[in-house]
Amino acid sequence: MLITMKELLTVANEHKFAVGAFNVADSSFFRAVVEEAENINSPAIIAIHPSELEFLTDEFFSYVRHRVYESRVPFVLHLDHGGSIEEVLRAIRCGFTSVMIDGSLLPYEENIAITKKVVDLAHALGVSVEGELGTIGNTGNSIEGGVSKIIYTEPAEARDFVNRTGVDSLAVAIGTAHGIYPKDIKPELQLDILEEINALVDIPLVLHGGSSNPDSEIAQSIKLGVGKINISSDMKYAYFKKAREILNTTEYWDPNIIYPECILEARKVINHKMHLFNSAGKASLYTDLSTPQKTEKTAVAEKRY
Repeated sequence: MLITMKELLTVANEHKFAVGAFNVADSSFFRAVVEEAENINSPAIIAIHPSELEFLTDEFFSYVRHRVYESRVPFVLHLDHGGSIEEVLRAIRCGFTSVMIDGSLLPYEENIAITKKVVDLAHALGVSVEGELGTIGNTGNSIEGGVSKIIYTEPAEARDFVNRTGVDSLAVAIGTAHGIYPKDIKPELQLDILEEINALVDIPLVLHGGSSNPDSEIAQSIKLGVGKINISSDMKYAYFKKAREILNTTEYWDPNIIYPECILEARKVINHKMHLFNSAGKASLYTDLSTPQKTEKTAVAEKRY
């Protein structure tokens, strides 16, 4: 089942759970997410970062859409950290049902302007939009970027931003960072800021950089309005740790020999996250939703913008 982010998170918000957005860069990671979601009956978000979008061909997304369309489990195909109108348009042409426009490094009014432009474009085509306010940190071992000094989201600005842009979900900065935290750094989320934002904003909140944060803080963030949590590094670390082990101890070169164990290791992480987010077993809540058919309108969007 392929649905929009708004549809996905509306149900999650009503039933007090969050949905994992898992960054996939190839068919092995895609399989890991889909197969584990189906295994434990959990909704999931297939997230594609611009660098992954650049690496993958448009044809890959035909396969992705067909696979999740046929699934009994609800999925969203989402552009993560889109940095331009052009990237958003490519994602929509490829059949994505959700896009993020990340203007967090722009001046506040410019962030509002580009986000509102994407909202107007995407909503006309039935595609959900995520915006971002504040900045996500960078541990130094992730291609997803980030900054050395986090700018926390101001609660009052969050309310203004949502009201003026019309976004369906909002990524907030409360102390997370992309990547795996070094052993000498202990991440601590500023849950008081999250609580203030949640009191002022009536749309689902998004937590980027969800890998390596303490489970207790992640669980508490869900109670405070977080409906979507991005996971990339934890899953990929487990996958490639197993890949290195196999390649360093054998002479195998066949993908069908090397990759299955790596996929299983990634699935273990995904399973843990889905249970932590309380999304396991929640796919049945979406049985009344139908798959949106939006892609025939994307040519119109390309001409207009």
